[in-house]
Amino acid sequence: MNTLLTALAAAGPLVAGWSVHTVWMRRRLHTARRDPLTGLRTRDGFTRRATALLKDPRAVVVLADVDHFKQINDRFGHAAGDALLKATADRLAHYVGRYGIAGRLGGDEFAAVVIDNHGTAADLLAVLHGVLARPGDGLDPAVQTTVSLGWVRAEDHPGEDLSGLLRRADEAMYAAKQGRAGVRRAGLGRLFATWSGRRAGRRGSGADTAPGVAA
Repeated sequence: MNTLLTALAAAGPLVAGWSVHTVWMRRRLHTARRDPLTGLRTRDGFTRRATALLKDPRAVVVLADVDHFKQINDRFGHAAGDALLKATADRLAHYVGRYGIAGRLGGDEFAAVVIDNHGTAADLLAVLHGVLARPGDGLDPAVQTTVSLGWVRAEDHPGEDLSGLLRRADEAMYAAKQGRAGVRRAGLGRLFATWSGRRAGRRGSGADTAPGVAA
């Protein structure tokens, strides 16, 4: 009995240390999946949750890109750019709610997956586009921009994974950016954004994006 008690006493600190290490590792993993600036999921964290949501055929994949972000950084400084990204992330997260997922894929590019229970995604995204265009709280009123949105319904492309749907949403987003449409749905009509066109749009060469929806 004494031998057993001695062994348990010796193992106690080891078990406690391992428990602390496990909690620490979980916290580190959680932190790694959150963008430190916006609090949204990083690409890795977003992918895990978004893939699960895509099992529902009502899922809608959205890609958003801040228009002329480089010019804002150059003119007003990186602090203003960061504040704009934070405001965009907060508004997108509010739109997505508890049952969807929003993430920052990098730079000024955001993504979301929501479940469209009532078939009203087009109307809701038109409203979201207007909300994202509002000046950020506490920002210089001169810091104004819009956000181009591209979206796609999972049921329009059965069997396509998250990567493929994001690619379609990306093409729709840059078609919206080039066509000054504000919001565009993938898979309806001819998408005229090409790879070179999307890269040119990312560098910022065109006119401002106006609110609206193009199907």
